Amino acid sequence: MTTLLHHPLKLALIQLPTTASKAANLLLARTKVLEASRAGASLIVLPECFNSPYGTSFFPRYAETLLPSPPSEVQSPTYHALAALARDSKSYIVGGSIPEFVPETKNYHNTSLTFSPEGHLLATHRKVHLFDIDIPGKIKFRESDALSAGDKITIVEVPPYGKIGIAICYDIRFPELATIAARQGCFLLVYPGAFNLTTGALHWSLQARARAMDNQVYVALCSPARDMQAEYHAWGHSMVVDSNAQVVAEAGEGDEIVYAELNGDRIEETRRGIPLYQQRRFDVYPDVSEGKVRYEEQPT
Repeated sequence: MTTLLHHPLKLALIQLPTTASKAANLLLARTKVLEASRAGASLIVLPECFNSPYGTSFFPRYAETLLPSPPSEVQSPTYHALAALARDSKSYIVGGSIPEFVPETKNYHNTSLTFSPEGHLLATHRKVHLFDIDIPGKIKFRESDALSAGDKITIVEVPPYGKIGIAICYDIRFPELATIAARQGCFLLVYPGAFNLTTGALHWSLQARARAMDNQVYVALCSPARDMQAEYHAWGHSMVVDSNAQVVAEAGEGDEIVYAELNGDRIEETRRGIPLYQQRRFDVYPDVSEGKVRYEEQPT
């Protein structure tokens, strides 16, 4: 059996509130990431839209230009803040997500940046599935009113540990992304996400456990802290689920850091006990990971 996670890894999820001040948001993120690093975390995740309020009216106002890469500090202060923070913390950082503007297409995206401990950009994931829902009497939201969807799956090498898959929030509802990442050898699926009080209560934990159960890998969901004074009310409850679909760490609603120790032995134990990877019937149905898949190209 191939070991997916080559060395034990301490993971930290930073559940923090966002304000109207981008500078204040970046400063708080820096403070929390450095705290997590001092606590021994080697992989640190920030929440969806951690540098801005979440909402279609905010995306254009807070958007930054990331291309051509690297952008200038004026074009993307968040890019440079994350790169410096990765270097200073000597940690891998999955930078939640930020609103991105692409001058060439005039499109806006919900975009996650991942940096190495040396401060190098490792991956850029644009949210593939936009959050367009209408639950009568509960919530109506249409990201597509402001954003354009990404079109690639993102898998990142994080030496010496292995591979992780990165997607954003609503992406978790589409199991194909998770299945492809897992079958490509990822030990962890990371989802910065801002579920709301309706969808969070219904499906937040369920989705995390389902993706872990289906693929027998670790799953991490990182939410903003809940702020009932904000326009959008995030669910909170950032969590880590193990390969056997057990919740190993979970935050409450407020400002909090969640830690979890990830171990490759847990994944192997799960897969020995319930050997799904030897039991799949690709003579009956197709292997989605072998189809026409578009991957995010890693920077060189």
